[in-house]
Amino acid sequence: MVLFPSLLEGWGRTKSGKKTKNCPSDVARKTAKAWEKEAKKNERVSSSSGVVMSERSNTLSSVCSKRGRKGINQDCLTIWKEFGCQEDMIFCGIFDGHGQWGHLVSKRVRESLPASLLCNWQETLTSTSLDQDFEMEMDRNLHGFDMWKQSFLKTYAAIDKELKHSSKLNSYWSGATALTIIKQGENLVVANIGDSRAVLASVSEDGSLAALQLTVDFKPNLPQEAERINRSNGRVFCLQDEPGTYRVWMPNGKTPGLAISRAFGDYCVKDFGLISMPDVTQRRITSGDQFVILATDGVWDVISNQEAVKIVSSCPDRKKTAKRLVGCAALAWKTKKRGIAMDDISAICLFFHASSPPQANHLVSKYSGVKESG
Repeated sequence: MVLFPSLLEGWGRTKSGKKTKNCPSDVARKTAKAWEKEAKKNERVSSSSGVVMSERSNTLSSVCSKRGRKGINQDCLTIWKEFGCQEDMIFCGIFDGHGQWGHLVSKRVRESLPASLLCNWQETLTSTSLDQDFEMEMDRNLHGFDMWKQSFLKTYAAIDKELKHSSKLNSYWSGATALTIIKQGENLVVANIGDSRAVLASVSEDGSLAALQLTVDFKPNLPQEAERINRSNGRVFCLQDEPGTYRVWMPNGKTPGLAISRAFGDYCVKDFGLISMPDVTQRRITSGDQFVILATDGVWDVISNQEAVKIVSSCPDRKKTAKRLVGCAALAWKTKKRGIAMDDISAICLFFHASSPPQANHLVSKYSGVKESG
């Protein structure tokens, strides 16, 4: 199993075994480009799910996306097995578009972000390993996370800039959220903008599965988000017919009314407090951690974190867990959101172990007998 630090060892050495001091940035770029090319060459994209599978695909992941009642499905998702040609590395991403061209924005982000992240990470990794001042005795896991964090920040900024200057895609009034994770060995790195959510299922002391939210729903009414928006002359308030739903508005006029405070695109309010900088966190996966759910707000608007964990754990076939969760959410929209057009609903379930513990296998859920909505 390849962990963060082991990738560093042996890099940046010449054939004589000595560390080189010549042009580390040039070597980094060449290495990153070579890896990116290899990753692209090996990808196999499923037109229905956007999943990139490796030759060693297994039953550790499940995906599903269902169009809502508002038009074209603006959600899209992807899974890269053996990300960066590393056997123990997986990339997952789920993207929720909004606005007239939101479906195109989310698709563009899905297509560009993984390869860009890989390139930035490999360049950062190689540059660090070639640094003569690099200390291998430092906290390796922390250092590995720092490299991923830098890579995510750089990648998200680059993607947003790419969208802004695209001549083929108008993102002024349209945008997309992005929730991405890297699982490398027992390390989990999560980067998020918007209101999609990652929820971890972990065995608690009494043997039941507990839900742990790994991300923040970046809504405009969060104190730190509202402060930034107001400081940038943007406005945050609710419409009279939407009490409790805070939105971002331009200084003058009632546009665009975004219900999120971080997103790609939406350049109409990028000068007024909306940002594309992700919140990046890490977690060391334990034996008690069973799986993680990534889902768009179409799920979380009607399903609680704990309910989602119960729904997934009660499904006997892991390949169908995401479909079960999406189906339950669709049914919940009919009962909890009557009169409101159902949002697009998408989910990824990523399992950490080949088999579930006995406690999780015997969980009883009120959703266990629910058939998915068609």
